[in-house]
Amino acid sequence: MLTNVTHAERLAALRAELDRSGVDGLLVPRSDEYLGEYVPPSGERLAWLTGFTGSAGMAVVLATRAALFVDGRYTTQALQQADPALWEHCHLTEQPPQDWLARHAAGLRIGYDPWLHPQSALDRLMPSGAVLVPLAANPVDAVWRDRPAPPRAAAVPHPLEYAGRDSAEKRAEAAAGLRAAGEAAAVLADPHSLAWLLNLRGGDLEHTPLALGFALLRADERVELFMDPAKLPEATWAHLGNAVSVHPPAAMAEVLAGLGGQAVRLDPDATPVWFAATLREAGATLHAGEDPCRLPRACKNPVEQEGARRAHRRDAQAMARFLAWFAAQAPRGTETEIGAAERLLALRRAQPLFRAESFPAISGAGEHGAIVHYRATPETDRPIRPDECYLIDSGAQYTDGTTDITRTLWTGPGTPPADLVERYTRVLRGHIALATLRFPQGVAGPHIDAVARAPLWQAGLDYDHGTGHGIGSFLSVHEGPASISRAARAVPLRPGMILSDEPGFYQPGAYGIRIENLLLTRQAESRPGQTRPFLEFETLTLVPYERRLIDLALLTPGERGWVDAYHARVLAEVGPGLEDDGAEWLRRACAPL
Repeated sequence: MLTNVTHAERLAALRAELDRSGVDGLLVPRSDEYLGEYVPPSGERLAWLTGFTGSAGMAVVLATRAALFVDGRYTTQALQQADPALWEHCHLTEQPPQDWLARHAAGLRIGYDPWLHPQSALDRLMPSGAVLVPLAANPVDAVWRDRPAPPRAAAVPHPLEYAGRDSAEKRAEAAAGLRAAGEAAAVLADPHSLAWLLNLRGGDLEHTPLALGFALLRADERVELFMDPAKLPEATWAHLGNAVSVHPPAAMAEVLAGLGGQAVRLDPDATPVWFAATLREAGATLHAGEDPCRLPRACKNPVEQEGARRAHRRDAQAMARFLAWFAAQAPRGTETEIGAAERLLALRRAQPLFRAESFPAISGAGEHGAIVHYRATPETDRPIRPDECYLIDSGAQYTDGTTDITRTLWTGPGTPPADLVERYTRVLRGHIALATLRFPQGVAGPHIDAVARAPLWQAGLDYDHGTGHGIGSFLSVHEGPASISRAARAVPLRPGMILSDEPGFYQPGAYGIRIENLLLTRQAESRPGQTRPFLEFETLTLVPYERRLIDLALLTPGERGWVDAYHARVLAEVGPGLEDDGAEWLRRACAPL
């Protein structure tokens, strides 16, 4: 039994299992079979094997060496969690797995679990010269003896008053797209698509309200849902109606076998390769194409947009109460990172329609703030000391919307150092530049990423993460297909998309700065002489900035006016819902600069 064993012993046991399986190595991604960012405990294979708990990464295990690949958000965290004596630490983009495999595994048989990889990920590894071998069973599972059971939370209806469109209307629209493309069906391998298309939510994940499962959308608007029937209460059966048939997951191969001779759409970026292999064996014709639910899900309808506004106003009340409390407590040095995050969570729980955190709060004081996705644990938790920088990145799931906000604070009571103030102000300037941007329709996230970086670039500074990600509507806090990043696919931004605006700067070992609001993309009013449609952003987040870290001399008059107008709006929309202490703090925090 491999319980309570060291990571060295786990790695040794896996190597023995690989030898028994007849392969020379193994790919171990962070993902589970649903290929999502967040996975249930039963899917945390990478964390179990390596100790690394970040939300993205991959390991490659060979007989005598092993490597862990993470992106710039997690380089510091990975070094702290995954023993460098066991794992070579590699930057996912600067030292990609295909290059490492080419140097160390050319000609070797490298196993992979076909449920845990999309075709696009395997294609990137093909030039390495390694021979990729699909395995019938996952070797990690064979040695993970105390692996938790998969989740079985109930799948429940998401009411129309929050969804805005009924499932039949969504199915008709998506199926029409399949018919136009000459496709008989589309595989829906992303549980977010099931949630949106069928107006379902669930509790299989801690922070994202999903009911995990797969589905097949037919061109005649019928849906075949592959989910344990025991997860569906009576109300859910009634909600789904006769157009949706439910099968246990074990029936998928049999149902897919019936698609021989027909064209089936698969999203190569979001579908496990198991589906393609099974459909090819059945004689189906595969069409590579985007999940038909992905783009319409990202473009929030008017009901979802108004729900997001309401959710952000309630969330802002919780944040204002937290920041008022923090302003009083922080100079005393009596609070800890975990204690502060728990205080904020308690305040959010008191808000109507609160369901959960949208991700584990990043509560980082001093040097911990420089770890982009730091998560305080009982082992790393430390006091929040006077006169240091504190970063709190957090969010909530409400039935009518999903929030995500970051504020960087000065604990006081002393004066912050000049370099911190300058860098915070440059981050704020980039944040404002993106929030106020007008841009032609057809522009994509990668085209505007530099707008938020420019004030930092002027000082020779930058940050190693994207500027913005999409956000769901009572769904994932990280939602595609659009994002604001140099590395992102160029998906044109459209009205109704909600994206984050979160430039930052990180001084390893000292502090981290990040400022994040959520923005709703909308049609911009036409101006005289305008030759094409333009878009702009509406700021949804309503929380003051840290005025003690703003250098007014670095702000242009327009930037200063924008901050004053934003603070006036925060006071007007959030202040009436606060009690005396919070209201007084908010009044001071929102005073003109």
